[in-house]
Amino acid sequence: MSEALVLALPKGRLAGDCQPVLEAIGAAPEAAFHDKSDRRLRFGTATPEIDLIPVKPFDVATFVGFGGAQMGVVGADVLAEFDYSELYVPVDLGFGACRLSVAGPQASLDAVPLAGRSHLRVATKYPNVTRKHFAQKGIHAECIKLNGAIELGPMLGMASRIVDLVSTGTTLKMNGLVEEEVIMHSTARLVVNRSALKTDSQRVLKWINAFRAAVAQSQMSETA
Repeated sequence: MSEALVLALPKGRLAGDCQPVLEAIGAAPEAAFHDKSDRRLRFGTATPEIDLIPVKPFDVATFVGFGGAQMGVVGADVLAEFDYSELYVPVDLGFGACRLSVAGPQASLDAVPLAGRSHLRVATKYPNVTRKHFAQKGIHAECIKLNGAIELGPMLGMASRIVDLVSTGTTLKMNGLVEEEVIMHSTARLVVNRSALKTDSQRVLKWINAFRAAVAQSQMSETA
């Protein structure tokens, strides 16, 4: 019997959002997956064909891109940041909608307008996307890489802007920040390792089609 395919699942909100899809394709996680006291790093599912590994969202692309996992669920924002050539993105899963935006304190936006600037200091965990975005405007973005509490960058005088994910905008408002512009919109995507797709095409395609069918069925139910 072939070894189970590994599906990298992001910890946090996207993992919860993915639960209905996993159930629909017959790959619901074993009970221990939801047990926070369980320290295992790999879990079984309702099918012997798929195992799950819960990892940090930014690590999903790396695990799949370098072949540690054959498939994964990850936001389009992460894919834009890493842009691994070995990642094939066959399905937009539709959930986890948010946007990657530029924001800052209103006083900073007024004092440091983008128009005519050649340099800008930005706090973000998306340095690659940020540099590309501002380079298209003719602005050199000096990125301060932070992995959390991005909003503190302008508050503590480290940067005049942040680039971060925005869902409702509540966190920005609570920290005195204003959304200036949207870089991209993001939803969760199914990603597949290209080499795995070539060497184990029958099994991998089976699950790509299962995910695609589950999403189509969900969309039909929402519009019915």
